[in-house]
Amino acid sequence: MDIKEYFARISYQGSYDKLDLATLTDIFQHHIRAVPFENLSIHCGESIELDLEATYNKIVRKKRGGWCMENNHLLSWVLKTLGYDVTFLGSKVYFPEYDAYAEEIDHLLLKVVLNDKSYIVDGGFGMVYQLWQPLELIPGTDQLQTPGIFRFLEENGIWYLEKVKRKQWVPNQSVSTFHNVDKEVCRRVYLFTLQPRDIEEFRASNTHLQTAPDSLFVTKSICSLQTADGIRALVGWKLTEIKYNYKDNMDLVEIRMLADEEIEKTLKEKFNITLDKKFVPINTSRLSLF
Repeated sequence: MDIKEYFARISYQGSYDKLDLATLTDIFQHHIRAVPFENLSIHCGESIELDLEATYNKIVRKKRGGWCMENNHLLSWVLKTLGYDVTFLGSKVYFPEYDAYAEEIDHLLLKVVLNDKSYIVDGGFGMVYQLWQPLELIPGTDQLQTPGIFRFLEENGIWYLEKVKRKQWVPNQSVSTFHNVDKEVCRRVYLFTLQPRDIEEFRASNTHLQTAPDSLFVTKSICSLQTADGIRALVGWKLTEIKYNYKDNMDLVEIRMLADEEIEKTLKEKFNITLDKKFVPINTSRLSLF
């Protein structure tokens, strides 16, 4: 594994000799705009491995994306290689349809300590809840980013991440199936503690999420990528492109349903992904990603 090969993969040409917040943010933003959040392997008959070298080969050399345990595992290696103080944390994702958090840890994120301040760095959540900058780990403070306002709450050692939502303008309402799009003002994202984790602690979750019949990742094929001003996402056959803060504190949401023969071309042109095996799209879960 070679750090310069990784930087070429994410088109990062900046300096990396200073361990400061600006450098950390710059590398992070290049990563989320180059490496999709995706679970396409599951729907190509491939398994998703926790091995770091396998993840490196997939994301850096094959120019694929990955989910949290791949993106953040690779990011931790990058940041540790540069000399950052990085710790794995485990979280439980919130599901609004059930108004509940996952029962077991199902998401990997990173804590980075810089100049005696702690930051959450999470390059593996995807969709509209993807952070665009490291979030300082302080409770009750609004932290404005391009995707919206994020904030942490803390109670008895449990930290909660939530995002304040903007209104959305969807010109083509006929294909929109967003969950309570006008009713939700704030969305919980996940909860976590500051207990340090080892990558091996995610092995069971990594297996469960790609094999359980009711897993979101089994019932939906997902590929999302952050852009300069928003995101694009392919979920099943639905291509959604969002421009953040298009006007008057409102996001522009454009949706198009693709035909089977458009999928491969769209993955290449919109996400820079070429798959080795036949991909079978799926979207049978009613759980919302927006």
